[in-house]
Amino acid sequence: MAAPFFSTPFQPYVYQSHQGAVVPFQILGGEAQVVQIMLKPQEKINAKPGSMCFMSGSIEMENVLIPENEVGVWQWFFGKAVTSVIFRNPGPSDGFVGIATPSLARILPIDLAKFGGEILCQPDAFLCSVNDVKVSNALDHRARNVVPTIEVFLRQKLTGQGLAFILAGGSVAQKVLEVGEVLAVDVSCIAALNTTVNVQIKYNGPLRRAVFGGDNLVTATLTGPGIVFIQSLPFQLFSQRIARAVTSPNMRENPKFFVQIAIFFFLAYVVIVSSLILTDA
Repeated sequence: MAAPFFSTPFQPYVYQSHQGAVVPFQILGGEAQVVQIMLKPQEKINAKPGSMCFMSGSIEMENVLIPENEVGVWQWFFGKAVTSVIFRNPGPSDGFVGIATPSLARILPIDLAKFGGEILCQPDAFLCSVNDVKVSNALDHRARNVVPTIEVFLRQKLTGQGLAFILAGGSVAQKVLEVGEVLAVDVSCIAALNTTVNVQIKYNGPLRRAVFGGDNLVTATLTGPGIVFIQSLPFQLFSQRIARAVTSPNMRENPKFFVQIAIFFFLAYVVIVSSLILTDA
């Protein structure tokens, strides 16, 4: 049975490459999922560093440097991972590897051959891959080329003819756009799309909205044909909500916080006024 773009938990699937290789895999869990990939002797997979959850005893793990033309110098400079992990089965019998999501996310298996060999994803969406998959930076960081295009937001590009597993937060909706069909989506909710989709970026309001609460500030107008994967809870939005709850409690939940702020400003006011009086004297 051919693998769909995203799967039901615990449902096993079989991926068959254009070269005839058959790789069974199984996606486990509901929210923070794990993909278990079966490896025959001499087969291997490529994964993001730190993503391995479990593996059989016959599997060997090796850290390798990513070629510079795949990650980009700017990603190196800003602390992005410059290595990937290769899991190889050198033994005479079958083995398996369990690759886990780093957060509350779902795993989407993407057969790049069905997408024309290329797909755009949100940053850090790539989890692992089987066969021919290359991960590169879709954005040219040179100042003269930074324009408001979809590559500014979907900065990861996957190319090749293999099977890639990518991440999406919350619930996932797959939209198949016909020729000329239009769909408006919040940019942060786009997990991935193929390059046949025409994207127009729209800013819904002035720049001050981005400073004083910029939710739904940027909208993408998508025009088919093509396939779009929409996530209900992007990790960036999820982390922002947690940060707000931790660092900015409201008065009803933590009244002492505002009392302390009021006392601080009152004491600062007293110190400033006292220093001015003493100076005049």
